[in-house]
Amino acid sequence: MLTGDDFARLFAEFEREAFRLETLSAYDVEDEQEEFAAFLAGEPMPPEWSDNPWVRAMTDRGKAVARVHVLRSPWTDYLRYELSAYPGNVKAGESIGIIDLADHVVPGLPDHDFWLFDNASVYRMHYTEAGRFVGAEPLPVDRVAEYRGYRDVAQAHAEPFAVYWERHRQT
Repeated sequence: MLTGDDFARLFAEFEREAFRLETLSAYDVEDEQEEFAAFLAGEPMPPEWSDNPWVRAMTDRGKAVARVHVLRSPWTDYLRYELSAYPGNVKAGESIGIIDLADHVVPGLPDHDFWLFDNASVYRMHYTEAGRFVGAEPLPVDRVAEYRGYRDVAQAHAEPFAVYWERHRQT
């Protein structure tokens, strides 16, 4: 499993496109703890929320970044936090779609997160029960077509984030 710098290197090395399927209702990310607490307290978010520099670093080099988040409303506190950050990701060039299982079920999707890079390599994400990242498992090349199919199903059924946000935004 890849972690740390080995995992981060994937984002520097992909050439054309990266796709993420997200499935958890909460992620326990150590670097987000203070910001998450501030969000819950109603404090203003940092300036990078308006234009995500991590996404911008990839899209400014002509790389496409996309994700579909499969979730279920009502939102957890973490989902409120994450969805509130998505407008800055979109501004930075990320394409984001939402599948809300409370609105409709989409058969044929996995129950786990993954990253697909350049339609050529796929990494299944592993988390603890609490949502802490354990590592990214590189899957064999013969599984890439399967995960391309998952991506295609997810993107075909996802609602564009801006449309979803307008309809479901919770304050």
